[in-house]
Amino acid sequence: MPDLSLIAVSPCTATFLLTPDGTRFALPRPLDWRIEDASGALVREGRAEVAPLFVEGLLPDAGYTLVCGPKRLAFRTAPCAGLVAAADHGVDPGAPDNTDALARAVAAVPEGGTLVLPVGRIASGPVFLRPRITLWLPEGCVLAAHGDRSGWPILPAREGGRVIGTWEGLPEASFAAPLTGVGCDGLILTGRGTLDAGGDRGDWWSWPKGTRDGARRPRALFLAHSDDVQISGLTVMNAPSWTVHPYRCDRLTAAALTIRNPADSPNTDGLNPESCVDARLVGLDISVGDDCIAVKAGKRGPNGEGDHLSPTRGLVIEQCRMAFGHGAVVMGSEMSGDITNVTIRDCMFEGTDRGLRVKTRRGRGGQVARIALERIAMDGVATPVALNPFYFCDADGKSDAVQSRDPSPVGIGTPRLRDITLTDITATGAGPVGLAALGLPEAPIERVTLTRVRISFADDAVPEVPLMALGVPEMRHVPLFAVHADITGRIETPAQNPTEPAWT
Repeated sequence: MPDLSLIAVSPCTATFLLTPDGTRFALPRPLDWRIEDASGALVREGRAEVAPLFVEGLLPDAGYTLVCGPKRLAFRTAPCAGLVAAADHGVDPGAPDNTDALARAVAAVPEGGTLVLPVGRIASGPVFLRPRITLWLPEGCVLAAHGDRSGWPILPAREGGRVIGTWEGLPEASFAAPLTGVGCDGLILTGRGTLDAGGDRGDWWSWPKGTRDGARRPRALFLAHSDDVQISGLTVMNAPSWTVHPYRCDRLTAAALTIRNPADSPNTDGLNPESCVDARLVGLDISVGDDCIAVKAGKRGPNGEGDHLSPTRGLVIEQCRMAFGHGAVVMGSEMSGDITNVTIRDCMFEGTDRGLRVKTRRGRGGQVARIALERIAMDGVATPVALNPFYFCDADGKSDAVQSRDPSPVGIGTPRLRDITLTDITATGAGPVGLAALGLPEAPIERVTLTRVRISFADDAVPEVPLMALGVPEMRHVPLFAVHADITGRIETPAQNPTEPAWT
């Protein structure tokens, strides 16, 4: 991997990765950087402490050079077909409601143009975006959703033959997100500003699994059927439910985002790529009330319905920090359309309940396969790896049909877990189990390979159940728990002598 790389570029911003040897999300040491224009004049400078570097306020279609130590990286910003100031269309940080003004401003942007929002707190209801435009929220801009949901638009479950509204892997009517894009190919969302989705205002968090006014809770940012989208630099917070939810969006790039939700906010996953192909999630900093990154591929309906299913594959997650969520990177439990070819590398997991977590159950079908976890540092993660096809989700999750340890007939609803590789993993301060794998007797977990996986346990850890499945006992300081799972390699643990730094 090069020391300097360009991840995303817009007419006004650029996102880079600084990756000297040993970088996960935090840099091994701070690095000074500067950006020069084509004449060599200084444009921006600073000191970086983390791998993602986001810079805004650049000129469109202009050549620059990023300089960091002896390394130089030439780049060019994207062209812009016209800059539109939202303030010219009535967007006013002092106004109680900017919903209509923002709609006018979005409509005024030419294809290939850029809409820049003013600095300040901009109160609004849902804003619907358009393809091939750039929305720039500069530093100091806060796009703040109303807490009152009266009059909020609702996305139908299906429209024009496509699934539009979704909820936990099934087509369902849902409230529109504060930022919503459907059919928005080539959209760019960028800037150091903030999208405050208002989950802490109103009643959103009081009905986490319910339906009101005929719809499910909204996301903070929802994109559907939108290819070649870039999201960079933004802080997204206070999501009513899932935070950033791209659905059937191929070649998505999400870079240098900060995602924050309160630890007790219900089902506020950080970023949920669902049925997306060749997405790249880079330099994300996530701390939320549920899973940090939750990879989805839909789920079968109660009668086996699957016409809405589509795979997630070719996903890359790198140089991210996941902290204080239920799981750091999670596959499922909605995975019926297949989740395959996922690489998670050079990341930090801090204080999450689980690190890599695969969860599914009988009835889902599909497969989670070819998952690679590489060069990951975990600290204070209770169970670093959890592979669980007995996950007790849905109303019948604790039924005998789902939880029985007797073999069930193999069919379309049998989920498969296979080809999971863990390489250069170091986890400190674990609790019950290092790796917990509980396979189905009719479909054991296949080919889990461990290479240089090192786990140490917290001295004050208490016995806990490591998997959300019935019949699993409490455990403490167990390196490997495996049933109906083919595992090659071993978990390395520290030597017993506390003065001895070697691992056994």
